[in-house]
Amino acid sequence: MIGDDITVTILAVTPSGVRVGIDAPRDKRINRAEIVIAVSDANQEAVQASSDDSAASLLLSALGRAGTTS
Repeated sequence: MIGDDITVTILAVTPSGVRVGIDAPRDKRINRAEIVIAVSDANQEAVQASSDDSAASLLLSALGRAGTTS
């Protein structure tokens, strides 16, 4: 039990892994750690790419060449 409303149950143990069941209210978010980490990493990469694109746009704008490609 986790708190009063979440129950974790071991469903199966095999040589390849463990199956875990989680019984929780629908309003609780349950995510595996590796999924949370992957999404966080992808978000950071997107922010960095967006920041890089913005910096390039600002530089081109400052040079008076916005909208042109070389």
